[in-house]
Parts: sequence; structure tokens; C-alpha cells
Amino acid sequence: MADADINFYFDPVCPFAWMTSKWVRKVRAQRDYTVDWRFISLRLLNAHIDYDAHFPPEYEAGHTAGLRLLRAAASIRREHGREAIDPLYAAFGTRIFDTHTGTYTAENTDLRGTADFLGPVLAELGLPDHHVAALDDSSFDAEIQAETDEALALTGRDVGTPIIHFEPPEGVAFFGPVISRLPSDEDAVVLWDHVIGLARFPGFAELKRSLREKPQLTAFGVSDAEVGVQEDWHGGSRRTKK
Repeated sequence: MADADINFYFDPVCPFAWMTSKWVRKVRAQRDYTVDWRFISLRLLNAHIDYDAHFPPEYEAGHTAGLRLLRAAASIRREHGREAIDPLYAAFGTRIFDTHTGTYTAENTDLRGTADFLGPVLAELGLPDHHVAALDDSSFDAEIQAETDEALALTGRDVGTPIIHFEPPEGVAFFGPVISRLPSDEDAVVLWDHVIGLARFPGFAELKRSLREKPQLTAFGVSDAEVGVQEDWHGGSRRTKK
């Protein structure tokens, strides 16, 4: 999708990427933007980090599940084209964050990276069930790593997800915007115009803070009418060691 208005790099297990993608979808519906949904793996991005020393205990299993789902997404993209990733990511995010409560982790395994999770998604989208085999197929990792490297080459490495490349290939890319609340349809466009204004100024580099509210997502126990508890994040994650 060489003529996309934005390239959106996502890991399916990142809640902030999902929240930002919902905002982007709102804007797309009103402004007729085209989006190329691309891959960035938190597991590959953090391959050099000792998870036990730096992250809460559930992070490694969660990031591994994200990589496994991206393998399936890569398999689907090869067979069905880039357009298939839009509804696939929507189905992932809806199931993971908007309808699920509780935890996905059991005995150091994150169930999001299993056939039991992926199978119903494929059935819902009318995709062949042979894509389940890709969960365990590490041959897709080179493709996912290349796209992760592509995203980091646009922003630098001290980032998380999502990464958005505005008006590619010449436009600027940024980590985020990270939002915890989904704006109304009207506010979504206003916010978008402000972000585009920053992105179009060639000298703009960063606008950042590490304090974040828990996102308004069912999986976090935060309703649309609530404001999530504010937490201090670092490098796009809840690291226990900086």
C-alpha cells in the first residue's frame, strides 16, 4: 500500500497502540484517510533486555504472544494482501481489550498467542484455519524484525508502540500519540489536525511525558465514563528497572 496516508506500526498486545488505532479509525471515517497497518514486535524490540530483571512477570509472556500473533498476521498478509490486516487488527484488539476482563496469562503462557484464541478470529473473518500453524513458525520473524527495524529507523530506538509515519515516505514519524481516552468524533478530528500540524514542521522532534492514565478499555477495568489511575511509564512500558 505505497500510497497510504499513514503507516501505523502496531503490536497486537499493546493497549496504547489499540487505543490510538481506534482514534485513527475515527479520523479515517471522517477524512477518508488510508492506513497501512504494519508490524512492530515488542518482543523483538526488547530482545536484548533481561525480562526477569526489568519487567513485571507477565510481560515476557505477553510480548511473546504478540510476536506469535504477528507471525499469523504475516502469514495472512502474504496470502490475502495488506488489506486483510485492517479487519484482523480490529478483531484482535476488540477481543483482547474491549470485550475481555481478567488475565490471559496461565502458567507463564499468554493465551492470546494460542490456537484457541486465533482460531475464532480466523473463523469470524472467513480466513483459512491453516494460518494457526504460523503461530509457531519462526521463519516469519525475519519479516517482522525487518518491519520493526523499519519503524525504529524512522524514530530512533527509545520508543514504544504505536509508531505512526505521517504522509510517507517523506513525512515525519513519531512514537504515539499515546492517548488513554478515546475522543468524540468531533474532538478526534481536532486532535488529528494538531498532530498533523506538528508532524509537518520539519524541526519538530518530541513532545513527551511518562505519566499516563490507564486506558479506557474493558480489559483494564476502566469504563468510558471513568478516568484511569495515573501511572509512571518508561520507554513505553511499565518497567520495574529503568
